[in-house]
Amino acid sequence: MTPRSPSVNEELRRRSRERILEATVELVGVHGYEATTLGGIARQAGVARGLVSYYFAGKRQLLQSAVHRLMHLTLAEALERPPRTEDGRERMARAIDAILGLAVTRPTLMRTHMAGILQAEGFVRCEEQQRLAFLLRDTVERYGSEDVDRDYPLLRALLMGAVVGVLLPGAPMPMARLRAELFHRYGLAWDSGMPPDGGPPDGML
Repeated sequence: MTPRSPSVNEELRRRSRERILEATVELVGVHGYEATTLGGIARQAGVARGLVSYYFAGKRQLLQSAVHRLMHLTLAEALERPPRTEDGRERMARAIDAILGLAVTRPTLMRTHMAGILQAEGFVRCEEQQRLAFLLRDTVERYGSEDVDRDYPLLRALLMGAVVGVLLPGAPMPMARLRAELFHRYGLAWDSGMPPDGGPPDGML
């Protein structure tokens, strides 16, 4: 048997890692964090249990990487969907809608992710997080920021706060209200991005 080339091995590793991340999103989104095990993720991904631990130090790191990948892919799809645009305001609107949309469509997953970030181990920096950060920084730059290093962390914090607001147990805020506040903060038209049905909240344009 001819040995596999380094490039083939690298591609196989990449695919295995992606299957692990996809399985994590699927299982945690359905069953929650506590009920999801690394063994279950391995079975869902079709890989050996040891491979999960080889790539990820633990379940919390794996979850953050998986959610950051989902956020990155969702944001990239929103920014590039037809008709593609270079308009900075439209791209900012699409970015806000993409991240808020995940809080609505993937509440269990996003609630678990936010809870993990707020715990002692905090924010895990990984390849997926860096890809997400690149897209958000690029969005801020195209929007016209004169100080991206200042404005990118602010956008990230505002988006995180809005996601928490949508998901807050017992006292959630309507997504449309939070969207309106963010759009007002960045001077965006309500009908840009992907506006929800029903129009803006009363008293907000």
